[in-house]
Amino acid sequence: MKRLFFSKKNKRSGHIAAFALAALAMIFLSYALPRLLPGDFVTAMYSSSHVVLDPGQEAQLKAYYSQDQGFGTYLIKFLTFEWGYSYAFMDPVSSLIMEALPWTLLLLGLANLLGMALGFYSGVEAAWRQGPLERGLVSLATVLEGVPEIATSVVLLAVFALKLGWLPAQGAETAYAQVGLWQRLGDIFLHMILPLTTLTLAYAPGNFLLTRNSMIMVLGEPYITTAKAKGLPPARVRYAHSARNALLPLVTRLGLRMAFMITGALVVETIFAYPGLGTLLYNAISNRDLPLIQGVVLVSALVFLGLNLALEMTYRRLDPRIKDAS
Repeated sequence: MKRLFFSKKNKRSGHIAAFALAALAMIFLSYALPRLLPGDFVTAMYSSSHVVLDPGQEAQLKAYYSQDQGFGTYLIKFLTFEWGYSYAFMDPVSSLIMEALPWTLLLLGLANLLGMALGFYSGVEAAWRQGPLERGLVSLATVLEGVPEIATSVVLLAVFALKLGWLPAQGAETAYAQVGLWQRLGDIFLHMILPLTTLTLAYAPGNFLLTRNSMIMVLGEPYITTAKAKGLPPARVRYAHSARNALLPLVTRLGLRMAFMITGALVVETIFAYPGLGTLLYNAISNRDLPLIQGVVLVSALVFLGLNLALEMTYRRLDPRIKDAS
């Protein structure tokens, strides 16, 4: 018993050490990768400007903005939340990120939840009620899975915002609107409909196909036949016995999608001028704003790491075999 306790304790310590090493690696990548971008802030800032710099001024500015720091200094400043100032916005990097992060988490969180719920429910029901409707849903999901997010964004924007005028074309809320709490929440939801629909249509078809295929394999297992033979209600057999195991690959897919959380929303956020991390990263890269690029890449990586840690714990609760093995 004592040996088992120390074994589990050592494995838990191993998980924490692996998490810490992964976080350190992500911090280093956020420091190193942005420096590989071609160009510099001065060239990006003044290339489209009417201001003409003489060679001396240009050299002086480039020397000022290219002042570098070692990784050790960068790590210390990160741990003390001294992330520097944005070259383009002249604001603290941490403030800019903290303003944009809630919008991205709200949009992508809702999109992933809706995509999972729609894909899971329709996949379970399609596999259980195999027939013409199932084949039609599979065909539709296969087509939608191949449509890029940029195409969906442009079509929805052109039809519902520009042509019909039913929904706002850009932004996350109406600027300078003096309204109450509930009116503001309604305004935020109204602005979110188009980007949220775009991302949900991008996520749901893959979730549907994965759940449906997983369900078909699970329905052939002996324990499902036994549950049916016992006379259990169909809904219980469908969801308590079958769908729970079909949910595991879906959780894995969600974890893999988190790796593309910011880059996946970058196109959608940019098209709808949604003030999230994707738009912030796009502006930072366009301006070669090195401190802001570093900050956005680092926060995105750490959010991805934290969400995957939470998904791993969820996976252990869904599948007791993983808990016993660990």
